Amino acid sequence: MRLLFSILGWVFGALFLVSAVVQYNDPDPWVWILIYSIAALVSFGFAIGRMHYLVPLSFGVIALLGFVYIFPEKFEGFEIGTGDIKNIEEGREAFGLLIISVIMFVYALRTRFLRASKV
Repeated sequence: MRLLFSILGWVFGALFLVSAVVQYNDPDPWVWILIYSIAALVSFGFAIGRMHYLVPLSFGVIALLGFVYIFPEKFEGFEIGTGDIKNIEEGREAFGLLIISVIMFVYALRTRFLRASKV
């Protein structure tokens, strides 16, 4: 089970790094590069077992609040050309934060209960 969660941390760390790299053409790239880079660092910390559960828990809560704040009033999907570009961009950014928050909550729960159960 430890190996599975370690692999999960490495995979999501790599995916978050790729997500950070592809933000270069975003209207506000540095914000999203920073967010995805932090998510990658937390993922790598989780993968090597050097992460206190409060770190991913805190980042997960912040990402979830960001999701609620950024989510567009009128969600029009993710595909460009099917609606207002601003709504589509906000929807993509919001769901990126939702993915981060879910993964961070998994890390936090695993780290918190791993210490209690030693499994």
